[in-house]
Amino acid sequence: METHGLVADRALLGRTSTAERVAGILRARISEGFFPPGARLAEEEITEALGVSRNTLREAFRLLTHERLLVHELNRGMFVRVPDVDDVKDLYRVRKLVECAVARSAAPSTEDLEPVEAAVREGRLALRKRDWQALGTANIKFHEALVALAGSARITELMRAALAELRLIFHVMDNPRWFHEPYLTRNKEILAALREGNGPHAEALLAKYLNDAEQQLVEAYALRRVEHLK
Repeated sequence: METHGLVADRALLGRTSTAERVAGILRARISEGFFPPGARLAEEEITEALGVSRNTLREAFRLLTHERLLVHELNRGMFVRVPDVDDVKDLYRVRKLVECAVARSAAPSTEDLEPVEAAVREGRLALRKRDWQALGTANIKFHEALVALAGSARITELMRAALAELRLIFHVMDNPRWFHEPYLTRNKEILAALREGNGPHAEALLAKYLNDAEQQLVEAYALRRVEHLK
């Protein structure tokens, strides 16, 4: 299990180590692809890496289980959840309702768009380095920054959990470059529409984007099921 990186995250806890902060760190690690679906989260290793108590970690686990990121298996421990095709459809239903509404109604300033632009730059760098995990992370960050344009802490919190769950779904794609690379160009097109203040065009681009991504993922799940039955 990937835990050595958590030691560096200990500083994020500050003096008031809380379950919410621990959950935030683990959620971010899931979003970044460090904990893949089916990975077992060992209590002892994580408590040592973060310097927190087991009670604090268990409360963080409870929060992430509620967000559908983790699942407890009796007598085996806590595991990163393995999503199914119904999760794909439900998540994209949420994304279309929320993200498209934000793109349509947002009136962002140049300063507001900086995190969106930063995510695009991060994606370009990952592509140059041929780091496909980082490219997927940059894509997640693009959508997090897009949702943040709504200026609502509640919407941001809702979508942060949804996008972390989405990262688990991305693991169904056998070729992450083939899946993620075309969407980097489409992210740039959405960003350009937002820069121009053309919310309806940004919404149209995003709606097509989300429909195409959902179809690809549903097809990937269907293919995996066929291969499993062979």
